[in-house]
Amino acid sequence: MYQIQKILTAETFPIRKEVLRKGMDLPVAFNGDANSDTFHLGAFFKGQLIGVSSFMKESNRAFNGVQYQLRGMATLQDFRAKGVGKLMLNEAENLLKDMNVAILWCNARVSAVPFY
Repeated sequence: MYQIQKILTAETFPIRKEVLRKGMDLPVAFNGDANSDTFHLGAFFKGQLIGVSSFMKESNRAFNGVQYQLRGMATLQDFRAKGVGKLMLNEAENLLKDMNVAILWCNARVSAVPFY
């Protein structure tokens, strides 16, 4: 039903704008978006991009070892609570395991904490 695949940085921008920056005059590009070790995932439904997530190699003093940070996960309103975010996280975990990365962390809005 849903397909998850790597996408280009710029492909994340419309959904970031709609979901994460709606009504705000803030940039949709993040520091680290274009780094060579950053990857972005898109969730597609019938060929339409409906969700995005970005994964950046980052250090958090709370953890040891190679680690990645999840940033900018967003799903269009009509597709929320349907498992899209979980599918993107599962795919990212598989990719990170293949890269021998054992730590994935994120900062989350209070309203999103139950998801994680």
